[in-house]
Amino acid sequence: MMNHTLHLCSVTEGQEEIPAVVHPQRGLALVRDLMSSFTGDIRDVLVEELLDQLEAAANEANDDVFRDPESVTYGAPYRHPRMLWGIGLNYVEHASDLSEGVPEEPASFIKGDHTIIGPGEDIPIPSQSERTTVEGEVAVVIGRYCRNVEVEEALDYVAGVVPVLDQTAEDILQRNPRFLTRSKNFPGFFSFGPRIVPLAEAVGDGMLADMEVSTVVNGEVLRTNTVAHMRYSPEYLISFHSKVMPLFPGDIISTGTPGAIHIKPGDVAEARVARVGVLTNPVTQGT
Repeated sequence: MMNHTLHLCSVTEGQEEIPAVVHPQRGLALVRDLMSSFTGDIRDVLVEELLDQLEAAANEANDDVFRDPESVTYGAPYRHPRMLWGIGLNYVEHASDLSEGVPEEPASFIKGDHTIIGPGEDIPIPSQSERTTVEGEVAVVIGRYCRNVEVEEALDYVAGVVPVLDQTAEDILQRNPRFLTRSKNFPGFFSFGPRIVPLAEAVGDGMLADMEVSTVVNGEVLRTNTVAHMRYSPEYLISFHSKVMPLFPGDIISTGTPGAIHIKPGDVAEARVARVGVLTNPVTQGT
């Protein structure tokens, strides 16, 4: 695993989203207060291989740089990943819910960065869809260049994990499975945050397979499962896709949902990932 302890995030101040980190003992600090010359976003921290430098700066900084992590408003950790993968039908139970079998190879798709929203932002139901669903997931964020890696070494390339809400215009998809790209790519159809948590912290004394992922609507846990019940583990997905194309720092692989739930305007959707965090978004009527 990559050797760092900082949570990676962005905080909202007025109309600005500012890259920040959360130190496990000291609290939240803005990246610009730790590295005055830095002008990018959290993805740039990964691209420019600044994690070690940032960790050292957070350990050495004065106390007045830090604040309570619960006192801020979080945005999306960053808005423009180079590549955003989703994985369909990766939990056996979810596939059976849809009367479908688990694919013989990962059923992946790509989403554009226009779909990205952060915690607390609206999930707009598009006017083209009469049945939109929300899917709580855990995603892995690639931390360094990754190409043709084996399963056994794949987690060494992970900067952290993060809760995700992945939306689908299910009625469009059901008309024809070839409509997958369209059904997944309406604005607001990918929320992630509030923090990218280091894998070592998220796993703790257990294993990644033990991690519990839940889809929650209006406070009710409607679908929940553990990573162990995925057909294709996160490390397998990293390896598999690295053999298709290079994976770069900041690329995201959302690993699939334990269950999709129909949502309507006025609902509040959540993704809950044990030891990682809770992501919450209200649902509104879009255009």
